[in-house]
Amino acid sequence: MNSKITVETIRAMKARGEKIAALTAYDYPMAKLLDEAGVPFLLVGDSLGMVVLGYPDTTHVTMAEMEHHVRAAARAKPNALLGADLPYHSYETVETAVADAKRLIAAGAEFVKAEGGREILPQVKAIITAGIPFCGHLGMLPQHVLEEGGYHIKGKKDAEHQALLDDAKALADLGAFAIVLELVTPPVAKEISQAILIPTIGIGSGPDCDGQILVTNDLIGTFPWFTPRFVKPMADCAGEIKSAVAAWKNNLQTPDK
Repeated sequence: MNSKITVETIRAMKARGEKIAALTAYDYPMAKLLDEAGVPFLLVGDSLGMVVLGYPDTTHVTMAEMEHHVRAAARAKPNALLGADLPYHSYETVETAVADAKRLIAAGAEFVKAEGGREILPQVKAIITAGIPFCGHLGMLPQHVLEEGGYHIKGKKDAEHQALLDDAKALADLGAFAIVLELVTPPVAKEISQAILIPTIGIGSGPDCDGQILVTNDLIGTFPWFTPRFVKPMADCAGEIKSAVAAWKNNLQTPDK
C-alpha cells in the first residue's frame, strides 16, 4: 500500500523534477476512481458550481455547498492529498478566512486554496498560523470573473507580469506549499516556476509549470456543453453515457428472447 500523500510529498515532487498531476473531484465515486488511477493531488474546486450545480460561474457557490461536496469526496479516504477551495466571499477578513478554512478541514479537506496574492496575505498568514496548509491561486481568478468581464490571459503587460511574480514570491515566502497559475501567459508561468521553491500547478498556462490541474469533467468529456480552449478531452464519456442509455432503452422495447 502506498504511503499517504501529504503537502511535503507534493513539494518534494518539484525538487525531484516530477510533474504533479492534479484533478478536481466533487463526490465519492470520482475521488475514489481518480485515487485508484494514481492522481496524487485532488481538489474539491468551486468549479463544481458550473459543472455540478449548474450555476453560471463560481460566485454563486456557498460554504455549505463546499462542505457538502468535501464530505462526499473525503468519504473515499483517498491516498491522494485532498484539498478544497474557499468559496467567494468566505475569506474577506482574517476572522472569516480562518473560520471558513477550519470548516473545510473539519469536512475532510487536508488543505485549502484561495484566490489572490499580496492583497490577501493577512488571511493567508492567519490560515497557515492556524496549522492549515495553504495553496495559492494566481492569474485568472474565477471568483473575479464578473468584475473583470470574462476570462482573460494574465501576464502580457509588464506591470501585470511583475505583479504576478511578486505575488508568487510573497505567497511562497509566507508558507504556501503550492500555487495554481490559471491562464498565465506561458513565459511568465515558466519564470514564476523557476523563481520560487514551491510547486506551480498550471491550468491553461503552458507546459513549464511543475504540474497541471484540470477540471475532470473537461478531461473526460462529461460536460460537453462547454470545453475550455486549452483542454484536449481524453475521452467522450458523455457520448458513452448517451449510447449506453439508448441501448438500454432499445432493449426495453425489443427484449432478448
